[in-house]
Amino acid sequence: MMKFRKRAAALLAAAAMLFCQAGLMPAAGVQAADDTQDDWLHVEGDKIVDMNGNEVWLTGVNWFGYNVGSQVFDGVWCANMHDCLKAIADHGFNLLRVPMSTQIILQWKNKEPDPLIKVGEWENPELTVEGVPGGKAKYSFDVWNQAVEWCKECGIKIMMDIHCATTNAAGHNLPLWYDENYTTKDWLTALEWFCDYYKNDDTIVAIDLKNEPHGKPEEGKFAKWDESTDENNWKYAAERGAAACLGVNPNLLIMVEGIECYPDFAGGADWSTPSVDYAKYGEFNGVFGAWWGANLRGVKELPLDGDLKSHVVYSPHDYGPLVHPQKWFHLEGEKPNFTSYEFDRDSIMKEYWKDTWAYICEDHIAPLLMGEWGGFTDDKNDPSGANRQWLTILRDYMIEKHIHHTFWCFNENSSDTGGLVGVDFKTWDEQKYEFVKPSLWKDENGVFISLDHKYPVGVNGQSLSEYYGGGVKHTTTPTVTTSTATTTSVTVTTTTSSMTTVDGGSETTTHVNPAALYGDVNNDKTVDVKDAVMLARFVGGDSTAILSAPGEINSELNGDGKITTQDMIVLLRFLAKLIDTLPYKQ
Repeated sequence: MMKFRKRAAALLAAAAMLFCQAGLMPAAGVQAADDTQDDWLHVEGDKIVDMNGNEVWLTGVNWFGYNVGSQVFDGVWCANMHDCLKAIADHGFNLLRVPMSTQIILQWKNKEPDPLIKVGEWENPELTVEGVPGGKAKYSFDVWNQAVEWCKECGIKIMMDIHCATTNAAGHNLPLWYDENYTTKDWLTALEWFCDYYKNDDTIVAIDLKNEPHGKPEEGKFAKWDESTDENNWKYAAERGAAACLGVNPNLLIMVEGIECYPDFAGGADWSTPSVDYAKYGEFNGVFGAWWGANLRGVKELPLDGDLKSHVVYSPHDYGPLVHPQKWFHLEGEKPNFTSYEFDRDSIMKEYWKDTWAYICEDHIAPLLMGEWGGFTDDKNDPSGANRQWLTILRDYMIEKHIHHTFWCFNENSSDTGGLVGVDFKTWDEQKYEFVKPSLWKDENGVFISLDHKYPVGVNGQSLSEYYGGGVKHTTTPTVTTSTATTTSVTVTTTTSSMTTVDGGSETTTHVNPAALYGDVNNDKTVDVKDAVMLARFVGGDSTAILSAPGEINSELNGDGKITTQDMIVLLRFLAKLIDTLPYKQ
């Protein structure tokens, strides 16, 4: 495998030289493939794309536990963690958002022992040192790294979320990224260490800097968004947090949530204006309120530093009336037995979404990832149907706008939303899953799509290379042989007609398929640098570079019926404008 990677790297180096000579540059983010380095994502405009510039859709789920004191994912004391991760992948979720705390990350960094685990010795043998039920518990960091390995195997990518400073089941109620135990410096140290530790593992592709910054001025502790360097300025902190992460791993996506309250500066309000009544019915009092972490009004005038543009994804949270009866739902009665409600997509957009966060996607400013959304969908917990109406409106809007999202949550033990599984963490709530399923990334045949170029997402999915190689999960691998030049090749059989070309004054015959777009290796209907990268990876022996059937035909560029380095040379010459026709026999 190493010699194939070296060959691919040499081919890419040759490509770069030709591009430079011709005044061409490869697209941003394009790099040689590697099993741990080929899945990094970046932002282009309001899209998230892979290393080849192909758009992706992050459609995941939350699984908490590391933030609450369990020291592991909640539920693994009664369910096999590996089986849970496989089930998440098999159900089509391609991203796992994992809430953690600054405290547990610093514990791992400093190799401090786990605090007393509340469930005692593990019954689950995979979590014990001896590998038997009731054995000595493994160190939580070892368990976590096993989960990372299994996520990769399952085709799941990970987004780590700093949910709170101090590990605490109610830590999400604390408004800021620092508290009486952990400072902003501690938070930055934790981010930097975590990102450095996993910089060579593209299983972890994103960092959510802080869950739900919030608070109101009259409460004393609150997050704001302005141009100051004040300790509680979330914009300033987020820029510092992003810099800490990207300083050690420049390939990460950085999720930036909003705040809770934003003053109506035009109306005379400021950061000292009380906001106690913003969520209640009645007249506007000068402060625009939102769900915790959802208020991104400040981005319109004060976006994060422009140097972060290729990494930043803004990430609001949104919930329904069963979590809190916000004024834009126009509810009557007490939850869950609302006697009436009056809202639809147009009204929510006008009264709340548009100016709070939706303008970022509507005006194509940057990508959005809905970091938390979810709730009850059954008659028992939602007798009025108000929650289901909100869920449906948000789900369909995210599908229409291709908003990335991570559903809250996999856990059963989320009191005001429920989860995708029951108390045994094994049995899925099929009604809820069927509701969420339309919002998961899949092709026109309903096959789920991974964010990994090599590994499909679960048994029902496909890899990213498989999808962009034709959109159909491959069940067989093309026959690969080694030519006398020791380069990887594949024989291409097509129905062809003949075309005569002239090379150096002598006539030669090249076979042509009228339906082919020669040079379109990745089958995206264009011939560009991305095709050269894919072809270099393929002939260099990269097992993740999978060509679709049309891609194989399009890659046979010199008329010898095989895909070898000779075809790579022809494509490079074409892109460098040294020849003007494809296919081309040398």
